[in-house]
Amino acid sequence: MDGPEILFIATGFLFQIVLIVHFAFRKWRFDVAARYGPIVYALSIPACAVSILILLAGKPWWLWLSGFLYLIWGAFGYTVEYVRGIRWRNPPRWPILGPYLTLYLATIMFYGWPLARISRPLWYAYTVLFVISTALNFASHGRPGESG
Repeated sequence: MDGPEILFIATGFLFQIVLIVHFAFRKWRFDVAARYGPIVYALSIPACAVSILILLAGKPWWLWLSGFLYLIWGAFGYTVEYVRGIRWRNPPRWPILGPYLTLYLATIMFYGWPLARISRPLWYAYTVLFVISTALNFASHGRPGESG
């Protein structure tokens, strides 16, 4: 592994860890998750900077695309939730939910799939983190008083 691949790996794992922490707070301390939730979206900016470095290093598209997807998802999510304050989760507003989920899942997958080409053990570890974050995500939605 070279420097750009190590940056990619670190960014992907950090992304999953941030999601796990956020969804855990969302489940057990919703007030904290609501207060610090914008950080999840804001971290897309340094993630995109990492993707730019990977792109400039001449790496293939499947190594740098994730940071750009994260930036698009982060900008979309932040705008919908914090700038416009749109309640879109409950009841589901499909014109927002559809693009939101597509961008979210694309970001996750483009951090995960390339790991299979770099290192199978890292891909397995990322998959475990993905399963944990997904379980916490599902468990954290639909709470009384939830915004969005």
